[in-house]
Amino acid sequence: MKRRHFITGVAASGAAFGGVLATPALAHPPKEMPSYDVPPEMMPRKVPIAAGAPPYEIHVDPDNFALYWTLPDNMAWRYTVGVGRPGLYESGEFYVGAKKEWPSWTPTPGMIDREPEKYKKYADGMEGGLDNPLGSRALYLFTEERGDTFLRIHGTNDPSTLGKRVSNGCARLVNDQMAELYDRVPMNTRVVLYEPIG
Repeated sequence: MKRRHFITGVAASGAAFGGVLATPALAHPPKEMPSYDVPPEMMPRKVPIAAGAPPYEIHVDPDNFALYWTLPDNMAWRYTVGVGRPGLYESGEFYVGAKKEWPSWTPTPGMIDREPEKYKKYADGMEGGLDNPLGSRALYLFTEERGDTFLRIHGTNDPSTLGKRVSNGCARLVNDQMAELYDRVPMNTRVVLYEPIG
C-alpha cells in the first residue's frame, strides 16, 4: 500500500486527531516506570485507516509524527512519536529483528563523529534505565540485505521530544506508551517508515 493511500484513509476518517472513534489506550506500565504528562491529543488512540491495510504492521508517518499499529477491520492504534532529524531519518521497509526491555545503548560511530562532545563519553556503552536514550523498550529494525540497520523504535524519558524531528534516525515514544506498543508487536513484524513529504 502506498503512503498516500494509507495516510489519506486516516485523514479522511476525521478521527486521526481526536474524532468520534478516538479512544484512550489502557496502558499497564511496570511499577518502576513513571507516567508522563502528555497532552490528550498525543495519547494513543484507536483510529480508522484506509481499507486494505494489512493488520499487525507498524507504519510511521514522519510528517504527522504518527506511528500506527494496524489492526483488523481497517483500524489502528495511533501513537505520537518523535522522528529523525532532517538528513538522518531513513525511509523504507524493515522488520523487527530484535526486541529488548530496558536495553543498553552505545552511540554509533556516525553519532560520535557528528557530535563528539555529546556522545564520545558513551563510546563504551550505557546500561539500561530511565535515562538511557533507548528508554524502557526497543524494537530493532532489520532488513534482509543489511541485517541490523541501527534504527530503533524506542522509549524516551522526555515527552517534549514528541511531535518533533529530534533523533538520530529513530522513532521514539514516551516510555509507558513504548512498553504498551512493545507488548503488542511480535518479532518479524513488518515496519514501514514513509518518505517525508514536507
